[in-house]
Amino acid sequence: MTAINKKARGMSDKTSEAILIGICAIVLLLVAYPLYYVVVASFSDPYEVYAGKTFLLPSGFTLEGYKSVFLNDGIVSGFFNSVKYTVIGTIFSVVMLYITAYPLAQKDLPGRKFISLFFLITMYFGGGLVPTYLVVKQTGLVGSMWSLFLPGGVGVGNMIIVRNYFQNSIPHDLLEASRIDGCSKLRTFIKVVIPLSMPILAVMVVFSMVAYWNDWFTALIYLGGQGSPLPLVMRNILIKSSATASQASTISGGYAELNKLTELLKFCSMIVAALPMLIVYPFVQKYFEKGFMAGAVKG
Repeated sequence: MTAINKKARGMSDKTSEAILIGICAIVLLLVAYPLYYVVVASFSDPYEVYAGKTFLLPSGFTLEGYKSVFLNDGIVSGFFNSVKYTVIGTIFSVVMLYITAYPLAQKDLPGRKFISLFFLITMYFGGGLVPTYLVVKQTGLVGSMWSLFLPGGVGVGNMIIVRNYFQNSIPHDLLEASRIDGCSKLRTFIKVVIPLSMPILAVMVVFSMVAYWNDWFTALIYLGGQGSPLPLVMRNILIKSSATASQASTISGGYAELNKLTELLKFCSMIVAALPMLIVYPFVQKYFEKGFMAGAVKG
């Protein structure tokens, strides 16, 4: 009887695993195929795409879209601008998160609840775009790359995750032991807290990198066309490639050829803008998963 129960239980486990694998495979296809389709479409003739002939492999293979993208003078400068803004912004945001979250994780901090509430209110109430722009303008940051970092230097949601990690994953006794051994609070933070918080650090680095790399609206508002990052350059390329009577008259084939090039640019620009993050993410994925779960709110 016991053997039969074990066999039945084993079959049930295998069935449940098969169902879970099937569900995960379906979700993977639903998530991954649109991106794969954009990649395939970027190498395909737009007319073949419209006709539904592009599915798993490129149809009417062409590199005209990528040639048009990379021949643009602003692509290279936009790429290096994005790299610069992403690196500086990520370092700045992570440093601000750490020096904000670590004190709030200390239960003996005077006014800890009030300060936490002060940060929490900013998640639900804000002045909006116009007041923020006026503040940035009055501080003389318009036209400076620091306008991309300073107004939103501390992401409150991320700060709460980091604070929870410090509270739940770093033993308070370990911090007390380091202080008894003669370490100052700053040295304890540098020598003990930071090395033990590498998983959550990786999470915050990924969050900040993706946010700064994809941000084009902030640059559009504050930089005034100077030092545009790659996403903003891509946006401008797409706008300039829109079909107008004056543009169509300068292109052989008129509106048809211009519309074809415009559609290619849409697919190619998405791939060019997303590729760097797609390359970086696999290297930090294991730290991302571990740190995010460790920094979650525990009951």
